[in-house]
Amino acid sequence: MMMTSSQMKQKLLERMDQLSEGEQRKLLGYAEKLPSPPKGTPGKDLLQFFGTIEPDDCRRMEEAIEAGCEQ
Repeated sequence: MMMTSSQMKQKLLERMDQLSEGEQRKLLGYAEKLPSPPKGTPGKDLLQFFGTIEPDDCRRMEEAIEAGCEQ
């Protein structure tokens, strides 16, 4: 059975309550070292711009990027 995000949070809180203060500090230290989700705009929010750049402009941008990467 898959747990929902809310259920996982509840389970973590219940388990954390059973830990000593030192263990809670270790857990916090571990959690703080985990990577953060990527920042930026989700792709679904960019779909409104799909098709707004002319194909010729896309080709020129691609060429410019490739030329810049060769340096």
